[in-house]
Amino acid sequence: MSTGSVTEVTQAVDGYLEYLELVKGRSTNTVKAYGADLRTAFEDVPTLDRFTLDHCRDVLDWALQAGESRASVARMVSSLRGFGSWLSHTGALPANPAAGLQAPRTHRPLPRVLDNEEAASVLETARTLAGVPDDTGRPDPVAVRDWAMLELLYASGIRVSELTGADVGDLGDHQLRVHGKGGKTRVVPFGHRADEALGAWCGERPRLLPDRSGAEAAQSALFLGTRGGRIDPRQVRRVVHRATGGEDGEAAGIAPHGLRHSAATAVLEGGADLRVVQELLGHSSMATTQIYTHVGTERLRAAYRQAHPRSGSQD
Repeated sequence: MSTGSVTEVTQAVDGYLEYLELVKGRSTNTVKAYGADLRTAFEDVPTLDRFTLDHCRDVLDWALQAGESRASVARMVSSLRGFGSWLSHTGALPANPAAGLQAPRTHRPLPRVLDNEEAASVLETARTLAGVPDDTGRPDPVAVRDWAMLELLYASGIRVSELTGADVGDLGDHQLRVHGKGGKTRVVPFGHRADEALGAWCGERPRLLPDRSGAEAAQSALFLGTRGGRIDPRQVRRVVHRATGGEDGEAAGIAPHGLRHSAATAVLEGGADLRVVQELLGHSSMATTQIYTHVGTERLRAAYRQAHPRSGSQD
């Protein structure tokens, strides 16, 4: 078939993606990724009767042979299963052809995280920079904003999209109302250090507000970019990368997701269990939180070595 031609399958894929976005509330990135998977899987398949389990397995074999990561292949499995389930529920197919499709096991290592001392150093440096006066004799509002963002990301473990989407009205008493994936809302706590930084930022925030009265989005946004609009995730990533050594040449720097994992690791090392981490991070499934299991295991081993008379530590 020619590229871009409208077939039974392409119409069905378009309908499924619309369902994911409008009914299930999936993010734009998720819908785009699922769409790419399905269009690849059905590139030369014009009719739904050729959507079979054998075809799905051939697609996965091709993806693995082409060098796709196991994580990408696992997502493709999810895309195919979800599409098949939707087709069966809408009556387009009598059953889900991909129901028996198995995803390859994926190894999900943690990204590089900051330990407590490293995090304290990063945040103290940001605090120092926020106290340096600019040409007006007042603190630089951008430096104060960066300090507040870093403190909040580390204190709460929120996603970068949740930080950029936060409004001033979402702030409460040592807590933030977060609008997470799938339209879900949760409340995350933060401590006095983040509260101090956010208070300083709220005092300087009006200096970055645009002079134009019609910028309603900027008026409500908690964090602003240098041009006065709601801050962009790319700006946040640059701030975090630079603050954690990204321009050093020797240090690699980390992304905002690294601060999220650093927060979760710190909470676990402090004695919390995985359920607390699941609530804090907004994971819908405990399976996602299981990547932190090794932290609890290491803490258990350390306690055992210290406490048990036969651990060998007293020899």
